Amino acid sequence: MTVYSLGHSTRDFDQFLAMLTANGIEELVDIRSLPGSRRYPWFDREALAASLPAAGIGYRHAPALGGRRRGSAASVNTGWHHPAFRAYADYMQTPQFATALEELIRSADARQLAIMCSEAVPWRCHRRLVTDALLARGVPVLDLIGRRPRPATMTPFAVAGPTITYPEPHG
Repeated sequence: MTVYSLGHSTRDFDQFLAMLTANGIEELVDIRSLPGSRRYPWFDREALAASLPAAGIGYRHAPALGGRRRGSAASVNTGWHHPAFRAYADYMQTPQFATALEELIRSADARQLAIMCSEAVPWRCHRRLVTDALLARGVPVLDLIGRRPRPATMTPFAVAGPTITYPEPHG
């Protein structure tokens, strides 16, 4: 089992579909909180749900893995200086995230899937944190950025335990 990670970015639909089919993706899991795009309407939830099945690819929106979360005043994730990443890391401590992640892993065990958001590169997106959670559970992740998939690596200051935390690095 391997999970792929990609962002739709500014691609046209044919480029995007070619990336999915070239990597044998059978299901696209949309982890955007707001699954739409004014500039690129072919990436709207309804458009993807209508167009991907014709290529043999399932589509599912997974709002429980979406970004745009509220942080905690008592955050243990002080290694993230960007408030959006820290807030998402705080959300990763919740039962809702754990349930959604387990569902994603079960799906990945049955079908070749990719998680998708809008950012082209994972280090500018909450996909990076979802990737950390998958890696901590032994699920390999490949980032689809350019022509070839790249193995994802854990964020250097991530601490894997029952959940992933991101404390302030010492040193």
